[in-house]
Amino acid sequence: MEVTWVEDIGTLSKETNTIPEEFIRPETEQPAITTFEGDSPDVPTIDLSDPDQENLVKLISEAAEEWGIFQVVNHGIPSELMHKLQSVGKEFFQLPRKEKEKYARSANTKSIQGYGTGRVFHMQDVQGKKAWNDHLYHIIWPPSNIDYKFWPQNPVSYRETNEEYAKEVRRVVEKVLTCLSLGLGLEGHVMKEGVGGDELEYMLKINFYPPCPRPDLSLGLTPHVDISTLTVLMPNEVPGLQILKDDIWIRANYIPNALIIIIGDQIQILSNGRYKSVTHRTTVDKERTRISWPVFVEPPGEWVVGPLSQLVTEDNPPKYKAKKFKDHVYCKLNLPQ
Repeated sequence: MEVTWVEDIGTLSKETNTIPEEFIRPETEQPAITTFEGDSPDVPTIDLSDPDQENLVKLISEAAEEWGIFQVVNHGIPSELMHKLQSVGKEFFQLPRKEKEKYARSANTKSIQGYGTGRVFHMQDVQGKKAWNDHLYHIIWPPSNIDYKFWPQNPVSYRETNEEYAKEVRRVVEKVLTCLSLGLGLEGHVMKEGVGGDELEYMLKINFYPPCPRPDLSLGLTPHVDISTLTVLMPNEVPGLQILKDDIWIRANYIPNALIIIIGDQIQILSNGRYKSVTHRTTVDKERTRISWPVFVEPPGEWVVGPLSQLVTEDNPPKYKAKKFKDHVYCKLNLPQ
């Protein structure tokens, strides 16, 4: 069965100013109806180079508790590398269809790695709706888990750029995990060790959201929480990320060269609910292409994650059952939430 790519659907739909029924969200999710248009608080922005560690820990832990998301600036990843990662990703999606399809995920595989389209991975969409995006997934760390058949060979600098970014983003993740751990009154290494230690896996995704004739009706990604430990997101300049805060959908401001840190399920479980896994979604634009580069930081499949014993007391019993990460993923994707 031939795959129908969202990019192609967008080109055809532009002539009629309509989109196929499967991309039209229910009214309860349509961004034109549900996006909050009044004054709303901004997603916290944190200077990761703050020399006052006590203050940095306080800001990060408060943002993780109250928001489940925050942006970091002065994170130490060179802007030149960030722009290069964006450039090689954009170049891949500009390749001819046949070239991109060399990296397509096969229909019968359970792996999410490869070039794909429109499918919603985070939750069952019982109405058969699709998300307005094409995408590319592949592991960037650890080296033993990388399958280079999913890494584009064109542009030629794609591999070198992604390998360099993997080193840099790991450093940012370790600093954030250390601060989250200290914010719980624990030693800095505890949070990282609780979700896999040096066995943590880093999965890069490039989300490609082509122009959509009806951005008022469609979503690039439907509402979800990330299954991962945490997500490090690099957006391009086209806005689209929205967060469900106090039961309203608010926009995340675009800050050049900032990274967006999204708390995932594993941090919420590990902290016994003190840190929150945030519900978010992505809107699309009528004229411009939005692209984002999230890196999902995940425990190994066999790793058991549960509330940290240091946080569980008689007055604060465990709120979650400890389970293997792969079992958590299965339940989240296949069982009603």
